[in-house]
Amino acid sequence: MGAGTQTFPTGESLYEVRDVTHEFVTPEGTRLRVLEDICLVIRPHEVVALLGPSGCGKSTLLRVLAGLVQPTRGSVLFHGRPLQGINPSVGFVFQTFALLPWMTVLQNVQLPLKARGLPADEVRQRSEAVIRLVGLQGFENAYPRELSGGMKQRVGIARALSIQPEVLLMDEPFSQVDALTAESLRAEIIDIWSAQDRHPSSIVIVSHDIQEVVYMADRIVVLSARPARVLRVVENPLPRPRDYRDPAFLELIDYLHEVIVGHEIPDVPTPLPPSESIWERLPDASTSEIIGLLEYLDARGGRENIFRIAAETSREFGRIIAVVKAAEMLNLVETPRQMVVISSIGRRFIQAGLEERKALWREQLFRLRLFQSVWDLLLRQPDHTVDADLVREKIIFAMPEEDYEKVFTTLIRWARFGNLLDYDEASNRVRIGSERVSPVASAG
Repeated sequence: MGAGTQTFPTGESLYEVRDVTHEFVTPEGTRLRVLEDICLVIRPHEVVALLGPSGCGKSTLLRVLAGLVQPTRGSVLFHGRPLQGINPSVGFVFQTFALLPWMTVLQNVQLPLKARGLPADEVRQRSEAVIRLVGLQGFENAYPRELSGGMKQRVGIARALSIQPEVLLMDEPFSQVDALTAESLRAEIIDIWSAQDRHPSSIVIVSHDIQEVVYMADRIVVLSARPARVLRVVENPLPRPRDYRDPAFLELIDYLHEVIVGHEIPDVPTPLPPSESIWERLPDASTSEIIGLLEYLDARGGRENIFRIAAETSREFGRIIAVVKAAEMLNLVETPRQMVVISSIGRRFIQAGLEERKALWREQLFRLRLFQSVWDLLLRQPDHTVDADLVREKIIFAMPEEDYEKVFTTLIRWARFGNLLDYDEASNRVRIGSERVSPVASAG
């Protein structure tokens, strides 16, 4: 199915998302577009996955479906009627559990039922039923601090199911638990959904895990990087229960890999307009991962297929994408088609000693406006130090959709390797590193 195009069936849809665009306004007055011309249909009795890179706007789209966010432009219909405010027919499962720590399991599950003013007997019956359903019977009086990550998420799922939602919205619900627990929870959610005498009728799940969406979804909506657009809607015809080792399962994973790689790491980068190119979004990759990628490529003649890199290193594909994008941002690799190739700068880096590596690294950092901005801020201070919260504020204002703490951590990691910046956690101050160079001198 083509990007951003779907027909709207009459009388068959739960949701119809029509040409939805959404923009946030930063404290400085800049308009930040996160969704653009999204068209989407959610039908009864299906699981739909929203798949896309981190920060692309998947969670914002989910909140639009919940009625928590009113889109800047476009319309959302629920059962053919415009959605006004929060949709009472949806349950929401959050990535971070969102449990109240001073409440027991039972009290957390009862919370939305009491908020709806239901009779005490019905509140008790419903909450006890869903607690049994998610396998937490016997833990009703436990507090969140006494539960494992998987058990906390079961509480979150029980709370969402307690209101008997017609649609269950799930925002990366398994990303905070270990792999085995995540696999178990996926299967249990599908079992609950498959019992058609129970709610929910349909599920919309946000994920960046390709294996997860192939296991769970009937349709997979692939979104572009911000602003999110619908690149492709992929039907998943695999019968349930699905086997992770099934050749057809693996074939669909490979196909989705190709779709994502073609847009995330294109052969010819698309230049951004000046207003968007000022602040680069730093991929969540450590210096050791970037250097490890270069050494891996060097041992294989300087080039390798990105799928083979993921397979041979046993790393999650999204993680490999992040590391490759980081290395490409620093001009250490190039990405023709599905290959990752060491650039001339990357080869110099691999062949250099430690001090020359640091110098090359600094040179590439100075080409990024985020590092230039922080450097300029430090130079304006008499002691060349600033409170780290000022740096965090700059990140928040420039990239309000990003996880500012994660960006700050990546900024410091990369800068420390080049002796460009340093961060003292005790005093919460950022300072110029041991190499007091200037951008002009370094780049020259």
